[in-house]
Amino acid sequence: MPGSDLYEKFMALHTREGGLVMPNAWDGLSALMLADAGFEALATSSAALATSLGRSDGRHEVTRDEHLEHAQLLGRLTGLPVNGDFEDGYGDTPEDVAATVEAAVESGLAGIGLEDTTGNPHQPIRDFDDAVNRMRSAAGAAKGRIVITGRTDNFIQGRPDLDDTIRRLTAFAEAGADVLYAPYPPDRDALTAIVTAVAPKPVNVLISPADKVLTVAELQKAGVKRISLGPALYNHAMGALEQAAKALLAGDLASSTTGISFERVSELLARGKE
Repeated sequence: MPGSDLYEKFMALHTREGGLVMPNAWDGLSALMLADAGFEALATSSAALATSLGRSDGRHEVTRDEHLEHAQLLGRLTGLPVNGDFEDGYGDTPEDVAATVEAAVESGLAGIGLEDTTGNPHQPIRDFDDAVNRMRSAAGAAKGRIVITGRTDNFIQGRPDLDDTIRRLTAFAEAGADVLYAPYPPDRDALTAIVTAVAPKPVNVLISPADKVLTVAELQKAGVKRISLGPALYNHAMGALEQAAKALLAGDLASSTTGISFERVSELLARGKE
């Protein structure tokens, strides 16, 4: 599908009534299961991908090419639009970010998320001007071929400054980002303020505000247009594995070997080859 057509298809999911829930897959089978459940688009999770490789998220330990290959796998198996959770854009300069966007377009991604992070735990958030310049460069490279999500990580990096968060998101919108995103605003009032500030552009929410997990309907009522899960589904699956491991260690073979059947796995994998 040509980039511009893919852009329009993916953006239409955001602008329609109710928007979309966009779960994050972490491997081929999880992508196929989510597609089979009826979701219309998928995302990668940089955290789930890094963890599955035994690496740390947000520290430049996963390469751009590794993430692109991963995202391509999810799209190839499911035929769904895929949004890449591409951290800071994989590069030191705005030109590097533009190159990442171009590579994502060439790889067939429908969307790409770009953060204002640095990968440096001692100074995790980029200066305002640097962050905006990188977003402007990304939007310039996109040229209406891929949906750009502009994200600030203020809240999850220990900077609970709503005013600066809104300042960054509105600047990202003005620089050309299509969707805006600040993981875990402190409460529903903060979320509403963000939605209002960047309107009419759509807002993505990671699960809910930090103080309370809301329902999909409640988030939609607050004006949210896209709900993502980050590594939550991966963590849920790993929690089940941890419980199975404890049961196995205790000698309980029955409890530790329940779950999806091999036949079901084979059925899903066959659909990915159609």
